[in-house]
Amino acid sequence: MLFPTLNFALFFLVVFSAAWSLRRWQVLRLGFLIVASYLFYGFWDWRFCTLLFASSVFNWFMGWRIYNTRQEILRRWLVGFAVAANLGALGFFKYCNFFLGSVNAGIEALHWGSDIPLLDVVLPVGISFFTFHGISYVVDIFRGKIERPAPLIHVLFYISFFPQLVAGPIVRASHFLPQIAAPVDAEGIRARRAFLLILGGLFKKVVLANYLATNIADDVFFDPTQFGAGDLLFANYAYAAQIYCDFSAYTDIAIGLAALFGYRFPWNFNQPYRAQGLQDFWARWHISLSTWLRDYLYIPLGGNRHGNVKRYRNLFLTMLLGGLWHGASWNFVIWGALHGAVLVAEHFLFPGGLRAALRGWWQKALVTVITFQFVCCTWVFFRAADLSHAVAFFAGFARVSTPMTLLTPFNVTLLAVALSLHFWPQNWVERLEISLRRVPLVIWGVLTGAAIVAIDALGPSGVAPFIYFQF
Repeated sequence: MLFPTLNFALFFLVVFSAAWSLRRWQVLRLGFLIVASYLFYGFWDWRFCTLLFASSVFNWFMGWRIYNTRQEILRRWLVGFAVAANLGALGFFKYCNFFLGSVNAGIEALHWGSDIPLLDVVLPVGISFFTFHGISYVVDIFRGKIERPAPLIHVLFYISFFPQLVAGPIVRASHFLPQIAAPVDAEGIRARRAFLLILGGLFKKVVLANYLATNIADDVFFDPTQFGAGDLLFANYAYAAQIYCDFSAYTDIAIGLAALFGYRFPWNFNQPYRAQGLQDFWARWHISLSTWLRDYLYIPLGGNRHGNVKRYRNLFLTMLLGGLWHGASWNFVIWGALHGAVLVAEHFLFPGGLRAALRGWWQKALVTVITFQFVCCTWVFFRAADLSHAVAFFAGFARVSTPMTLLTPFNVTLLAVALSLHFWPQNWVERLEISLRRVPLVIWGVLTGAAIVAIDALGPSGVAPFIYFQF
């Protein structure tokens, strides 16, 4: 069930109305929202609801066991087991056939005999995100960031709440569970801000991301051998804009939807293509993932506590595993390794931070351009179907004499508008919210409905799934 569809609009209206009618009965309200979230998730495949439920119950039980265990060594074993079990389930569904395929490639290269048969494993939608939420719960219990284990109904709701279930943002247990325990306050909801986030997200997805994909990026990445250097470069920039518009659209809509139910989600993007260096980029791109990797992977590996050599190793491993988290493909391994290598070089050359070393405006502008070019180049590995397609894409830059076919006025305008979002005032939502504060909510509802109809009319026919659904 995709956000920009009539099915979801009807689903949301029913769930929203019923949830607020039940606000005086918190347990009943949470139970209703859990059922609605499972209906939302079951729209893709009902079988995966069992996995989601099992993950939630397992992590609730392990959190209770960790909290009630006094021996420190046993607590460490329990949290280690819980994390390993979560990652084991994720690894089976996401990486089983990738591992078997790699083994088969080795067997074929060495002429050792017949291949190992691949398993018929279907990747559950959003498994990476609800697995990370489960890990967040048990680790936050272990670290004392949660005062006491939450009731099972709270954990079920935390892990399954439908706005963030499929593609984030990743919400920490220590951030969200206190909100679940507190009574919902209808007076505290900033409905106008929520509507603005939802409308902005719909525009970015339905119009910008979809046209960037259908008009430019999809055809080029499907067969890069049919295009010359100019079109390949243009498509590379188009995909960079597409993935930003697509993913930030999802999280903007998720944040807005959660706000309408009375919950606060963390901000997930902060104009990442304005970054001055890769460290700055990862402080702006998919913030909930980068901070999760920092707190739950980089720091447990040792962080920067044991000298620079181990610090660089931990940084590289974190990015390598972050790349592999995105998908079972050597493309993602290379993507993560490239980001890790450049981050290590940046830390080595600028111990105090690259941004702090920049002085004049021209230095900042130059570093911003270089960072953007590097990020765009690595997006090729992220988007290409496999390694051979990525190699073919880069090889196509030698075809400099091939005429461009994609540089139409509409496509140029589309890309310019998408990239211009990085130069809007960072608080544009708050500014617009303040300026429209006097508009009655009834009129807001009418205007919102009209805007949704207009956005749907502006976009191409059909709505493609969000890019991050595959992760």
